[in-house]
Amino acid sequence: MDNKIFGKYALDNIQIRDKSIAQVVCLKAVAVPHTFGRHTKKVLGKMDVNIVERLANKLMRGGTGAKTSGKVIRTKGRMQGKKLRALGIVDRAFGIVAAETKENPVQVLIRAVENAAPREDVTRVSHGGVSYQVAVDISATRRLDMALRNISLAALMGSFNKPKPLEQSLASEIMSTAKGDIQTSYAMKKRDETERMARSAR
Repeated sequence: MDNKIFGKYALDNIQIRDKSIAQVVCLKAVAVPHTFGRHTKKVLGKMDVNIVERLANKLMRGGTGAKTSGKVIRTKGRMQGKKLRALGIVDRAFGIVAAETKENPVQVLIRAVENAAPREDVTRVSHGGVSYQVAVDISATRRLDMALRNISLAALMGSFNKPKPLEQSLASEIMSTAKGDIQTSYAMKKRDETERMARSAR
């Protein structure tokens, strides 16, 4: 059985250092990461979806329509439902990552997710008619979702209304987050912001 994603990148030697992330990351052997939504009706079915497909799913967004980190993103649905287009963007981004780092891009993505996943968040609690925020630990599935969402959102912001193509923006964000470069990584800045709010709400 061919266990290479896009027929190029092996998945059998990927190392995950974060034990919390390791239990929810799927590295199923698939040539084309496309499940056609078979997981949507199962509880926590997305845990059986390859992490590369989950990244492509996060790219299929219509834009926030509101300010995100001081920027307004309205893609007017150009990526919504365009799964094959999103997979093509991820494939080309992986090619850029492989050429620049000389590593397996799936391994680089895993390192980026580990660096971008926050460990604490805040939630709103109402008690006696008074609402206030309290710090809570984040589940492993939400940590992975937040990391992938911030990486894909950074890619969209990096290419929106700019000559820089989306695949180049995605590759740059994955590499800078994997290296732990907080100066250039939007996902790591969002992680620190989330954890800082949680610390102040303890």
